[in-house]
Amino acid sequence: MSAGEHLPGAGGGPPAGPTAVRDSAGPFAAAPPGGTAQRSARDRPAAGTLPERYRGRTVVVKYGGHAMADAELRRAFARDVVSLHRAGLRPVVVHGGGPQINALLARLGLEVRFAAGLRVTTPEVMEVVRMVLAGQVQRDIVGLLNAHGPFAVGLTGEDAHTLTAVRRAARVDGEPVDIGLVGDVVRVAPEAVCALLDAGRIPVVSPIARGADGEIYNVNADLAAAALAGALGAEKLVMLTDVAGLYADWPASTEVVARLTAGELEALLPGLAGGMIPKMEGCLRAVRDGVGMAHVIDGRVPHALLLDVFTDEAAGTTVVPGPGPAPSSGSVSSALPPTRTPRNEAGR
Repeated sequence: MSAGEHLPGAGGGPPAGPTAVRDSAGPFAAAPPGGTAQRSARDRPAAGTLPERYRGRTVVVKYGGHAMADAELRRAFARDVVSLHRAGLRPVVVHGGGPQINALLARLGLEVRFAAGLRVTTPEVMEVVRMVLAGQVQRDIVGLLNAHGPFAVGLTGEDAHTLTAVRRAARVDGEPVDIGLVGDVVRVAPEAVCALLDAGRIPVVSPIARGADGEIYNVNADLAAAALAGALGAEKLVMLTDVAGLYADWPASTEVVARLTAGELEALLPGLAGGMIPKMEGCLRAVRDGVGMAHVIDGRVPHALLLDVFTDEAAGTTVVPGPGPAPSSGSVSSALPPTRTPRNEAGR
């Protein structure tokens, strides 16, 4: 989210209310709020029903969207993550902070601008991103988690060279655009995160990365979570966001694509735009890098995270490894740079 998940009017942006959200690229779009997800996740599932395959395994949770802005949803998220931890899972939280960054930029009179679904990050904007993510949002999440016990420890991708990035190239309508200090993760050193997990802690990671060139980069939280999940050998990547999933054929249908293989998703990527680009690219990168599955779910639904992990019944879009043709509905309408799988510094 930090590198522009909240692009107004695009598939990854936060809707103002319970209205449909359409991705500007065409038929493959973010699904609207409500519907199945809200009906399925009303009740908090019991924390004692964790599937055996998850015990002792790592789950990376990308936390962003309206769930970060609503006080009750923030508290519910913290309770849910601690429940996962107590049930025997090893959760890692990678957070965004788009609304908080936008608010401070507005106070400082700095422009809020997005391109290709990512925040255009000038050196002045990067100072704000770093301050908000590491100094405000991360500390708030750590505090909420630690209200339940001495569990959470915060760090950024800069710490112990956890994330190393290069400047990301971007294209809009096939033309290259300069998005500034936005990074693409090319190396992950997960030792610091692994040490925290082994010590029984919950790592909370801000998506800021160092570059071999000495620059500090703003990394989209979806892509940072995906890279880290791959390096940790995570069982699952869960992305909490402001939408219910991916439309199969918007606007002709409000049906959500429930499941895609990596091969199917790769074929669909050129038809995406705005905030859905990094989400789906992150899902693809994660499963291609060895993560068991990636799941985009509606974080505005209370306890959607618990429902997803404990029951595998949360509505949303799941991406799994495997080849396959793209679904017949929809069309490919715009270009996207090729996906680059992160190179991990340490093995799984």
